Amino acid sequence: MSMRDDTIYLDSQTRESIFNNLISDVVEKQPYPENYYEVAAVLESIGWNDSRVNATFGMDDVFELAVEIYSVINEDVSFSSFEEKKRHTLTHKANIVIKSFIRGAVFALPMAISVLSMLTLRFSLWSYEFLSVEIATCIAIGTIFSFLTVGGFMQAIARRGFLYLRQNYYNLARKITAYFIKLGYILTTLILLSFLLFNLVFEAFPYDMMIIIILYYVFLSAIWFSVTVMYILEREFTFAGLIVAGIGIVWLLTRIFGMEFIIPAQIIALLIVAAVGLILIFYLFRVAESKMPKGIEPALPKKSITLYTTFPFFAYGFLYFAFLFMDRIIGWSTSQSYMPYIIWFRGAYELGLDFALIMMVVPMGFCEVVVSKLMDELAEGQKNSYGTDTAVISRQFRRIYFRRLLLVATVSVISALVTYLVIRHLDLYPPPGFRSGFLQSYVTHFVFVIGLISYGTVCVALMNCVTLFSLSQPEMAGKSVLISLIVNIVVGFLLSRWIEYYFAVIGLFIGSVVFLVISSRRILEVFKKLDYYLYFQV
Repeated sequence: MSMRDDTIYLDSQTRESIFNNLISDVVEKQPYPENYYEVAAVLESIGWNDSRVNATFGMDDVFELAVEIYSVINEDVSFSSFEEKKRHTLTHKANIVIKSFIRGAVFALPMAISVLSMLTLRFSLWSYEFLSVEIATCIAIGTIFSFLTVGGFMQAIARRGFLYLRQNYYNLARKITAYFIKLGYILTTLILLSFLLFNLVFEAFPYDMMIIIILYYVFLSAIWFSVTVMYILEREFTFAGLIVAGIGIVWLLTRIFGMEFIIPAQIIALLIVAAVGLILIFYLFRVAESKMPKGIEPALPKKSITLYTTFPFFAYGFLYFAFLFMDRIIGWSTSQSYMPYIIWFRGAYELGLDFALIMMVVPMGFCEVVVSKLMDELAEGQKNSYGTDTAVISRQFRRIYFRRLLLVATVSVISALVTYLVIRHLDLYPPPGFRSGFLQSYVTHFVFVIGLISYGTVCVALMNCVTLFSLSQPEMAGKSVLISLIVNIVVGFLLSRWIEYYFAVIGLFIGSVVFLVISSRRILEVFKKLDYYLYFQV
């Protein structure tokens, strides 16, 4: 190792010790660097700059030190020992699979619980079989607005909050969660005021409808914040229990206490669920923080940095929910029939999509299991291979990935078929108390079938997106869903205007196919340079 003698701040033995420690630090972060540029990046990430290098080693800059360290690592790389493969018991593996499955399925559970409640009780926490079309329109608008508003924050909280939880910084996770929730409520308020101003100018809806839209919008937004935080805190069943409890409150108010109208009962239940959910998440954070070692109070990054790094996840969350709901907005705004307002709820269309959404529960859970296992295998493969094996490793995992993508597609097809057969059976041979006859409507049946195919395709595309998230490539996932959303809008709008309003679901189908194709192409790009993307994984 060459050292300059014109600037000497330390004795040679101390300097040599620091150099050896630096090698260990670099190897710990990146065992097999591709070149000295990669070493320089690691050095800078652990606090070394040109002035510090010059003061310590007498070298000109970080790159000169990186060349020296890379040469040593490159000489010793063939002697680096591989990590012993971890062995787990069958019970441990089963627990991981079950846990991953629940985490993947949690975001589809609210709709599944709602549909089951509708089939048995004729109402849920935010719907009712015998609502007038006007009130159903209000609830639908409030629900869609809530998802579009909170969707981006759901992704940001899930990403940043979970990052701190993995590092056992529960205090930082609580602070960043509270920060995003505060931003979420600020945005909710701004949208609310904008909507009121819009309605004041254009008189789109009467004020009694506006009140219902606002109440459902605000309370459902609060509930979606709760489900996200309970997701990162791994309390998925707690949230499912809250939804069931909310339905129970509606049942008590209407069936036991004799409340004549269901809308006030639902609003009361939504308020209770939203309030209890928010109280619970901060209580759970407090319990988690109490287990942290005392005196650990790291500061959050600057807000500007946090917003910049989480914006791609925020954008993806908004675009994803816009993609899921856009066909409804297009279909309900088609004016081929009676249209007293700019959006007019079509129950037959909504019912078909609600039933189709049930099929997503199992594939989304299965997708989480597959991706979690894949990322564990990737990490293990990276640690137990030579730097010269990167091309072979990339090809190997590309084959593994697409085999598992095919497996997720198979599960999605089976889930869609089972969902169709079960709903069809319940429609023809309903158990006592179950609603029946819904598939006798051609529109409901048509939308149900196309919705099953579309959501099944979306489930496969989501595996690509979850993998891209795991490799810290949210921009790729965001661009995939953006293009798909545009296709969804164009195709759905044209067909709904040229043929019938319910052909808006074809836009959802074509968009889902585009979503799968583009996200698969992005995955192929990643696997061509897998070592590069693994290195920049955060």
